[in-house]
Amino acid sequence: MTEHSVAQGVWANIRLAIFDVDGVLTDGRLLFDAEGRESKVFHVRDGHGLKMLQKAGIEIAFITARYSPALAYRAQDLGVSRVYQGSLDKRLAYRELKLELGLEDAVIAYMGDDLIDLPILTSAGLATCPSDAHPEVLARVHWCAQAPGGGGAVREFCENLLKAQGHWDRLLDAYLSVEGRG
Repeated sequence: MTEHSVAQGVWANIRLAIFDVDGVLTDGRLLFDAEGRESKVFHVRDGHGLKMLQKAGIEIAFITARYSPALAYRAQDLGVSRVYQGSLDKRLAYRELKLELGLEDAVIAYMGDDLIDLPILTSAGLATCPSDAHPEVLARVHWCAQAPGGGGAVREFCENLLKAQGHWDRLLDAYLSVEGRG
């Protein structure tokens, strides 16, 4: 799959955006303190992009193979309630989401970066990845961000989706209007 094979209409039909965490919402590095507590670094602009998707009525979910209290906190901070942690077989969480929301593959976008993401990437209607994804992922996605994981790839995806669905100008106007500055 290549980015050229994705028609603008595919972006316009997306109703659910699912994101892997390590390597997508973060740069993939795992930070542990002396007591073994894990820390993650999330990009604030990625988070704001997710909030803009929510304002546009697009559902968001996170699916990750690891469990992290830092992710649980970040998801709560962003208002993302569909969080699947410890999903070694991500297809199970993906199927659960499809069933719960009554959605078909064609209206689901997924952003992943590694081999464990391939089962969903090859099922979702819009398969995407950060620029630093594994070569096998890069070869199979419809669209690849210019930014790396944890460095703006999610925001880039969000802006493309908002523009394709006609939400971008309205959201941008809210920042530019006198009323929106309060």
